[in-house]
Amino acid sequence: MLNKAWIEAARLRTLPLSVSGILVGSFAAKAQGRFDWGVFALGILTTIGLQVLSNFANDYGDGVKGTDNENRVGPKRAIQSGAISPTQMKKGVIITTIITFLLALGLISKAFWYSTIGYALFFFFLGILAIVAAIKYTVGDKAYGYNGLGDVFVFLFFGLVSVMGMHFLFTKEIDLLLFLPATAIGLLSAGVLNLNNLRDYESDKLSQKNTLVVKMGLNKAKLYHYFLLVGAILCVLIFSVLKGFKMEQYVFVVAFLPVLKHLKTVINNKDSKLLDPELKKLALSTFLLSILLSIAFVL
Repeated sequence: MLNKAWIEAARLRTLPLSVSGILVGSFAAKAQGRFDWGVFALGILTTIGLQVLSNFANDYGDGVKGTDNENRVGPKRAIQSGAISPTQMKKGVIITTIITFLLALGLISKAFWYSTIGYALFFFFLGILAIVAAIKYTVGDKAYGYNGLGDVFVFLFFGLVSVMGMHFLFTKEIDLLLFLPATAIGLLSAGVLNLNNLRDYESDKLSQKNTLVVKMGLNKAKLYHYFLLVGAILCVLIFSVLKGFKMEQYVFVVAFLPVLKHLKTVINNKDSKLLDPELKKLALSTFLLSILLSIAFVL
């Protein structure tokens, strides 16, 4: 029973979204003939570690603050349901932090063993920052998720850092054009968070969790959602044109179909609490885009 509770607390359905940027950055490097399976595997594992750490910390932070209560929409969290105690979850956060830190060290060592120490130190501090960001989203008196900054951190770490950082681990170079798909993945990831916050608008408002949705209100938050998703589509299309993609490389446009269908659902939505099923759809659509774009790189 305990094992099942921890698996549920890890929120496995969030993992595909977390590795989307890793795939794009990695296969962009592979298209340049700069790829290492060891770096790729450690990059995936480190990212999964960060995501699970974020999920545990989020469960702990919202649980002890009372944000996860009977008013919350969606599946019950571990502390909320009593399946895992706050003390146990805190230990889980500590253990996951240690494991993720060791994975990050392994990744940095593998990528920069024969490179300048400056690169290694930069990514070391970037890794520390990512771990702190994963924890501080809801944990502590100054949790940034309670002040409307969650979207910024998701955009940066799921998009720019994930894609550009992973590409750099392979190539030791910065491809400026890659900022476009990195921005797209970041925007879509922020869209998933925004959708989550749209769903939880009422309960977050009552709990004084001042997400961007609570600050903007539902109507403006929906407009913001359209901006995020349409902006992501435009970024990928502009990138493909500037890169001179061949016809067969435009296979990624298939992923736009569920995204556009999702947008229509949000446009027609009258009760934000009913948006819960859309979370999985948008996350998987982002993952699909990352896979198809990765395939396009190597065609």
